[in-house]
Amino acid sequence: MAIKNKEVSNGIDEQIINFRRHFHANPELSRQESQTATFIEKQLKASGIANRRVAKTGVEGLIETSRPGKTIALRADTDALPIQEENDVPYKSKNPNVMHACGHDAHAAIMLGVAKLLSQEKEALSGRVKFFFQPSEEISGGAEGMIKDGVMKNPKVDMILGAHVSNDLPAGKIGIKFGAMMAGVDRIHIDIEGVMAHGAYPHLGKDALVAAADFVMSAQTIVSRQVTPLEPAVITFGKISGGNNYNVIANKIRIEGTTRTLNESVRKFIRVELAKRLKSIEAAYGVKCRLEILPTAKPLINDQKITEFCKDRAEEFYGKSNTVIIEKPTMGGEDFSDFLEFAPGAFLNIGTGSKGAFRPHHNAKFDIEESALPKAARFFVYLVKALQTANL
Repeated sequence: MAIKNKEVSNGIDEQIINFRRHFHANPELSRQESQTATFIEKQLKASGIANRRVAKTGVEGLIETSRPGKTIALRADTDALPIQEENDVPYKSKNPNVMHACGHDAHAAIMLGVAKLLSQEKEALSGRVKFFFQPSEEISGGAEGMIKDGVMKNPKVDMILGAHVSNDLPAGKIGIKFGAMMAGVDRIHIDIEGVMAHGAYPHLGKDALVAAADFVMSAQTIVSRQVTPLEPAVITFGKISGGNNYNVIANKIRIEGTTRTLNESVRKFIRVELAKRLKSIEAAYGVKCRLEILPTAKPLINDQKITEFCKDRAEEFYGKSNTVIIEKPTMGGEDFSDFLEFAPGAFLNIGTGSKGAFRPHHNAKFDIEESALPKAARFFVYLVKALQTANL
């Protein structure tokens, strides 16, 4: 489909793709999505949809009808990543070292399209539809901030839907996952403080570097020897920094990492065991340790009934051959799970893979087959209208 080189043209399909291109060319990092929010507010206002700013750089939109019915929320995320884009496309990022390399530009474009389409059918709707354009998904806290600003209340949300583009699925297909879909994620910061000394006389110091190395190796046995093999769990340390010079006993080391689990009880168990390991390291090496755990996302577990309903509607809309049941969860995280603490819902995968080279998320060459976006928007319209009359 030929897309005119401007932000918005007459057809809704072209508008959705142009929305995506606008967001892609003008990405903003987490907690800095001010211009993105302003653009979204402008589009919602043009469609006659009431909206308000939440969580500083988030937007909530509301379509409210005079007829009683459910309140259904649709969520999209809006933040970009600190990556220098390497694609040579007309909509390439204009902002140095900032790129929509995870598809949030597509998510926001899809939901803006849904909002515009539903606003045109308001007289045929009942109940209310809320639209959440959420900031800061990449660094956590975005969903939490919106919830604190009351988006799940007044009116109370009865169910919530979200989606993520997936290049693992060909464009034109949709992925449905029952039950646990994505992992609960914690970010881990550990500071180890020892005593500096000359490298020739290590007995006069307390080596924080050796203590850190021991801890990193020891922590791996939490998963391999203390968590049942039937429960997926990951402990990854991706960064160690500190030390002073090649011949100096290191007195300060920082370790940064992440844990991933699909079970909240396993998540809590790992937290306790990490603290125990550090106590042992303190005793063994005479160092002091500080553990900081930054919760990023709870396990994302789709509601059984709503997921079954989404699957049936997807088979009607996309066709059975294009509706893919995802068998295994991923250890990636998504703070959409925060909303599921307040209302049941489902998170879906929209196929955006192309026949060309695979372009993974969080990669400088990430891109999508954007022709899949208008169909996804129309599917969510179809789904919302069906949910309004469903006995769930």
